Amino acid sequence: MRISHKMIVDFGWAFRLFLLHSVIIFSGVLCAHSLYKNRYAGDQVFRISPSNDDEVCTLKNVLESMKQEIERQTRRRSSRKRRSDSQYDYEIYHSLEEIQSWMFEMNTTHPDLLNMFSIGKSYEGRPLYVLQLGKRSRPQKKAVWIDCGVHAREWIGPAFCQWFVKEALNSYRYDSAMRRLLNQLYFYIMPVFNVDGYHFSWTKDRFWRKTRSKNRKFHCRGVDANRNWKVKWCEEGASSHPCDDTYCGPYPESEPEVRAVVQFLRKHKKRAKAYISVHAYAQMLLYPYSYKYAAIPNFNCVESAAHNAVTALYSAYGVKYRYGPASTTLYVSSGSSMDWAYRNGIPYAFAFELRDTGYFGFLLPETLINPTCTETTRAVKAIASGLLKKCHTDAEAFPYI
Repeated sequence: MRISHKMIVDFGWAFRLFLLHSVIIFSGVLCAHSLYKNRYAGDQVFRISPSNDDEVCTLKNVLESMKQEIERQTRRRSSRKRRSDSQYDYEIYHSLEEIQSWMFEMNTTHPDLLNMFSIGKSYEGRPLYVLQLGKRSRPQKKAVWIDCGVHAREWIGPAFCQWFVKEALNSYRYDSAMRRLLNQLYFYIMPVFNVDGYHFSWTKDRFWRKTRSKNRKFHCRGVDANRNWKVKWCEEGASSHPCDDTYCGPYPESEPEVRAVVQFLRKHKKRAKAYISVHAYAQMLLYPYSYKYAAIPNFNCVESAAHNAVTALYSAYGVKYRYGPASTTLYVSSGSSMDWAYRNGIPYAFAFELRDTGYFGFLLPETLINPTCTETTRAVKAIASGLLKKCHTDAEAFPYI
């Protein structure tokens, strides 16, 4: 039996019997290869020769299950057409259009706690919407930035951002902890950072990662939006080749999406005390540095905040997250948003890698949206609550390296 290369699938969950968490490449799921001939350049081809009918049947079931999961997450359902916020289903994945419609509606129905605005436009001209969440009181409140959907295929990210907003608004009246956070902090939440890529992952290529900007010299499109920031740009852990998934871009902040967030954060740098970027997958909570093996100046405070967040997350369902500097906990990477945020004056900078550890990978089933978002909400609340307290080694200004 021969499996040809047209699509990579992070597929350890269903393919353990043969490759044990390897990457399987197969044909017939999507047509991306015909559109972008260099999309999967450099990838490997696995040829599998089952020795009996049982193995053939198992392999067939594996591929069918994979295809069904993709179809299940992208199919159009009449239940998604709602008349009010109360009918919005937070336990399914939503397209970009649905998410933006939800943002408009939430902005209309919760004017006392929510304010929606655009910080710019994407490469393909889509608005980059942000929600300001919090009680409107004094203008100079401390602020927490949260972005989701930097990498298009990580659908659990946008699902979390929507979940967090919903939980904050619904629990404001009866949850004293959440009420305190919204009264004393502003949360700037960007449910879909990479709007073009996210849209493309719904319509053309479920496993698309990058933005959708064009390259003049190559047919390959897109830049890794988490390698495009101006901090050790395009060094270790990033690629200079436009066809690679970790392509750093032609120059720092080349992507309008990155540039828009940079400008917003710089404008609010005096108030921004925490930066949180939500990714998947690995079950980790990471903090600087990504680009080198070194301890940050306020290590004790950030380490304590990470410990408290992971402990709060664990309290929900007993799911364990590793935490620590990104370079040693995950891998070395340059040009990341987290390192940029830290270097530009935001003392608490984190990146979540949500569920799971590879069993489902980027195809995290919709049945796991609720528990994943519930536990992550606890972690984010723990980080935010820590901002209302003084850490004994923390200072409003600290040396940046």
